[in-house]
Amino acid sequence: MTDWLPSLKTETPQQGFELAIMLARKGVAYTQPSAEIRKDLRPKYEADADSLTLASQVIAIHFQTVALANNHWK
Repeated sequence: MTDWLPSLKTETPQQGFELAIMLARKGVAYTQPSAEIRKDLRPKYEADADSLTLASQVIAIHFQTVALANNHWK
């Protein structure tokens, strides 16, 4: 495993949100390391409103963490 996350600090809330998305995506990749399996599963959840809502929730939780680490960009 390589170090890919040197800091939660970002210059702007936009960058913070993009970091939150990356954290969510990395979490999925760590949980299911097979790109082929992730590709096979995508059609099952990409049209499912509940799955998409849960994905948004994960991103929101990560964004809260990043915002806190950045003192809410004050």
